[in-house]
Amino acid sequence: MIYDEKYKAAETPHNVILESRRRISVTGVDDVESFDENEIVMSTSQGSLVLRGHGLRIEKLSLGSGEVAVEGTADGIEYVSPAKSPGSILSRLFK
Repeated sequence: MIYDEKYKAAETPHNVILESRRRISVTGVDDVESFDENEIVMSTSQGSLVLRGHGLRIEKLSLGSGEVAVEGTADGIEYVSPAKSPGSILSRLFK
């Protein structure tokens, strides 16, 4: 088996379920990086996920199973890519 196939097979399934903009269930969560009542940032098997809204509170957090349940009013769900490094000064000069 090729390494990439092993990695994909071991990857936790990732799902986001939004119910009436009041309850959000997320699976495939590796870590909750930060949270407050307006924004929750979590690392998932598919990249960083930012949940924005108001009155947000984490009702269930189980990193062992990769599940997070959030209650509150959701205004937006966004996946964020890691910032690319600008590279060395020479590589930027000779583009």
